[in-house]
Amino acid sequence: MADTGSEYNRIRTSFVRGNRPRVPRADELIELALKRSRRRDFADLSFIRPFERLLEACNAEADLSVLGIRALRVDVLRFLRNLLRFEEFEDACPSVLSRPIQAPVFITGVPRSGTTFLHRLILQDPSTIAPRLFQLVYPHASRGGRFETALRKRWVGLQLALFRMLSPEFNALHPVAVDAPEECTDITAHVFQSQRFESTYRVPSYSGWLHRRGLLGGYRFHRRFLQHLDAELPGRRWILKSPDHVFALDDIRKVYPDAHLVFIHRDPVPVLASVTRLTEVLRRSFARSVDRVELGRDVSASWVDGAQRMSTLSARDNSVLHLHYRQIVRSPLDAVKAVYAHCGLVLTEEAEARMRRWATTAVNISRPSREYKLAEFGLDPHLLRERFASYTDTFDIEIERHAGEAAAAALA
Repeated sequence: MADTGSEYNRIRTSFVRGNRPRVPRADELIELALKRSRRRDFADLSFIRPFERLLEACNAEADLSVLGIRALRVDVLRFLRNLLRFEEFEDACPSVLSRPIQAPVFITGVPRSGTTFLHRLILQDPSTIAPRLFQLVYPHASRGGRFETALRKRWVGLQLALFRMLSPEFNALHPVAVDAPEECTDITAHVFQSQRFESTYRVPSYSGWLHRRGLLGGYRFHRRFLQHLDAELPGRRWILKSPDHVFALDDIRKVYPDAHLVFIHRDPVPVLASVTRLTEVLRRSFARSVDRVELGRDVSASWVDGAQRMSTLSARDNSVLHLHYRQIVRSPLDAVKAVYAHCGLVLTEEAEARMRRWATTAVNISRPSREYKLAEFGLDPHLLRERFASYTDTFDIEIERHAGEAAAAALA
């Protein structure tokens, strides 16, 4: 603790003097992680080049604050620590890497389309499983049983409380809890092949490089990550969710040939302001400045690409289940039954009763809505309509117009 405190004071002092501290180099952090874990080297070095590209982009482009540099350092050291602990466990128990992850279900689609609600609804079924938030921080097996697991949850809870103090709007935009199921972006981030970093930091050179390279390595590690978790709670079907899966559809098919894909569709235009605002909130926590117009341009371009990817895959793969946001809102249990039928799952009476109880709880029916305006991010709804027209036409998506847009359409 003393070492951490002295380092923080050194960084803070240099910032006050006007010298922004640099982002640590990859070799420095790798050496520190190895020293702390008392290991000589990593068995798998495939993560190093993506790691270097990320840190180079953070140093040159992200305009990180002192807090941002510190948070990045803590974040990547956690990933490196977990990689080393995985290797330590695999040395002792190599059979973990032969565990089958059979027919996992990947739920994805445009953000704010009901993926989180559907995901958590399905997970009321005891025969299903997903990574929990605290497991993304501590994915390795607990040596101290329930007591150590409780300590892990408490520590993650303290970190969440600190982040909420720094960014109070985040939880309203994307509710998180220590023991709640969470998205997969933190899994692939362990090998620095994840769009999670693009959401948190301005790193266009890293994002472009990753786009050209693809995410196959990230999803190979994704499978390895699930194998470790599956060793603790075997015999359940993995239900996985993230909008970012849209950008790795071919890679998912290569790593999980028997995977079931579920696309949830919604008119992207009304929700893009909210999605951009979430990215702004994340970045502003760690950067000295954020360009909102640039952010709007980048987020909208990313989801035009994502929509095209869903259309392209669907044109050559008829095994994808397509659901619509309105279906989930109007009849969530019917949406669940469609997923179960598509994926060969059996919906028991007990599981359905659990889902009905959960779906009617206050936390699910009384969440306040927040409206953000596209103009705040330099976005024009009419131009966005044109850019997404192919996607909304292909999947016969119901167009949702907010009051201003509806009035303009009526006048036209």
